[in-house]
Amino acid sequence: MRRPASVTAFRGPGVWWWRWRRNPLRRRSDALEAWVVLAVWLATVVGGVLTGIAATHSVEHGLARERAEWRPVVALLTRDAPRETASASDPERVWADVHWTGPDGRSHAGRARVAVGSRTGTAVTVWTDSRGSLVTPPVSGSEAWIRAAMVGVLVGVSIAAVPYLGGRIVRERLERRRMAQWDAAWARFGPMWGRTTG
Repeated sequence: MRRPASVTAFRGPGVWWWRWRRNPLRRRSDALEAWVVLAVWLATVVGGVLTGIAATHSVEHGLARERAEWRPVVALLTRDAPRETASASDPERVWADVHWTGPDGRSHAGRARVAVGSRTGTAVTVWTDSRGSLVTPPVSGSEAWIRAAMVGVLVGVSIAAVPYLGGRIVRERLERRRMAQWDAAWARFGPMWGRTTG
């Protein structure tokens, strides 16, 4: 069974580009909408991809700098650590006061996780930044890549959503305006539809 010509014409490849072709039925609002759609897709794809890549490189660079600058140092307990912990997630470690010497030769003090019941003077390894302040251990190269990729995707999608949603709002307004124009035209010519001349 052959498909009707109207259906075939509607599903043809030229239908997608009808707003760009010259024809007597195309209105200015159709051409404007075509430019809006093009601009929105360009801003969405290019803006989202470029921003995502930039965010990924920025996070990777920051984490690589941390791996290069942060150093493990030996710290000593300044008092006995508690003999029991209230933490269910890590029952073998507690917070305790420690002191260490920074890269500048100055003495620093802070709190670090140590084994339960550790005695005063026990040596523990802590991580410090270039100023000698306590930091968490830096992430590995593979963890940094995963974290940077996740941040890049989230930032890219978030940025891409802005022009996409803006384009949707503009297109909805154009559609409402188009429907109002159709209603006005119908109100003008609709009553004449059934009339005959004779």
